[in-house]
Amino acid sequence: MLDHGQAPPLAPESRRPAHPLLRRKPVEQLVAEGGQGEGGALKRSLTMWQLTMISIGATLGTGIFVVLGEATPIAGPAVFIAFIVAGLTALFSALSYAELAGSIPVSGSSYSYAYATMGELIAWVCGWCLVLEYGVSVAAVAVGWGQYLNELLDGTLGFTIPEGFSAPLGEGGYINLPALVVVLLCMVFLLRGAKESARINTIMVAVKIVTLALFIVIGFMGIKAGNYTPLAPLGVTAISTAASMLFFSYIGFDAASTAGEEAKNPKKDLPRAIMLSLLIVTVIYCLVALVAVGAMPWQEFEGSEAALAQIMQDVTGHSFWSVILAAGAVVAIASVVFAVLYGQTRILFAMSRDGLMPKAFAKVDEKTGTPKINTIIVCLFCGLLAAFIPLGELANATSIGTLFAFGLVNVAVLILRRTRPDMPRTFKVALFPVTPILGFLFCAYLMIELPMATWLCFGGWMAVGLVIYFFYGMRRSSLATVADVAAPAAEVAEQK
Repeated sequence: MLDHGQAPPLAPESRRPAHPLLRRKPVEQLVAEGGQGEGGALKRSLTMWQLTMISIGATLGTGIFVVLGEATPIAGPAVFIAFIVAGLTALFSALSYAELAGSIPVSGSSYSYAYATMGELIAWVCGWCLVLEYGVSVAAVAVGWGQYLNELLDGTLGFTIPEGFSAPLGEGGYINLPALVVVLLCMVFLLRGAKESARINTIMVAVKIVTLALFIVIGFMGIKAGNYTPLAPLGVTAISTAASMLFFSYIGFDAASTAGEEAKNPKKDLPRAIMLSLLIVTVIYCLVALVAVGAMPWQEFEGSEAALAQIMQDVTGHSFWSVILAAGAVVAIASVVFAVLYGQTRILFAMSRDGLMPKAFAKVDEKTGTPKINTIIVCLFCGLLAAFIPLGELANATSIGTLFAFGLVNVAVLILRRTRPDMPRTFKVALFPVTPILGFLFCAYLMIELPMATWLCFGGWMAVGLVIYFFYGMRRSSLATVADVAAPAAEVAEQK
């Protein structure tokens, strides 16, 4: 165990000068630095079930409560097949995540895996994609929270928040106040520490699983066989398009990997948590989608912001059940905001520790064992983004950033198996190398299916990220200092 502030011993690989864009951070060094921040260390307090709940909390919510209503008019009754396709894509990548999380149990998720296998530039690109995946998706999720909050207020108190204060500029309002409020509430809880945050998250996850189970039971009674025919009225291509959109629903299953430095037994618990959370989420998504399109004609999902609540009311004839579902959705979506914010702060923590982000993001509060400044900055940024910016294509942009990062994780497994075949692994991808190759190809296929507007948005985001790296991160990287020291030493050795 390293003392606070003590630099880890350098692996031989890190002593050799390398081109700035290709320099890699050895696995041993990544693990040795685990938990160490500026002025303190993260606390190891999370169990396997708490890690699983973090992943479920980050995943299960907006996709089924909000995005389902947008994808069903595209895929028709076959929307549940689109969920399966998106889930299969996530599964291949989840297997790769599980292997790397068990081998490199650190907070950086796929950013750290890329750093160890493909070099600093690719790691930065991956980390920048994760900032898009986590940071921007929080804003998109928070907007969906406001929609269900209005449903709940309308059903219980008979009023809704005026559009001027529940929609951002450009969408009929001035500020999306509910979106800002939910992010700030999550910030308050996150600042209390990882253990307390995990307990709160577990409660919220339990509430949303019970709520969706209730929907499945009640919605099943309203199923009409005729609603399933024709199964794919808009063709097979439409299912692929919907699957690309619904991949947004699986964003977050990798959240457990961002807790690698706060898990009690990361090498064993991280792979289990990742696989178990994805299994639970996929089963729930497919069941809810199957029941939803059976209980309500797929054409009626068009423009429906709270489709599940509407189905509950139509089936039972009472608004009480729709209010219960809206209440569950409010908790469910809040838990997504909560868990995703957690993941974002830990990724920035790892990037900051490597010198690619300002050191403030790696400063740990001694009392709570959390990156306090990091959490406040991230939450304020995401809250303001959700409050004032019309998101539009950003949900799809989040999907493309995630698919890109997932694709790199599959490549990282292939590289690490080749370069470090004898490294201890608590979990191994089955049918190697077929599985990671398929994982990469599935990610690439869904990226291609996304619209051009999404690609343009993604290209702009990556351009900004590369500017930041070349003008800030490349020079301040912790490995840049190592290279500066190693290069003269190597010259002296050659002269001798």
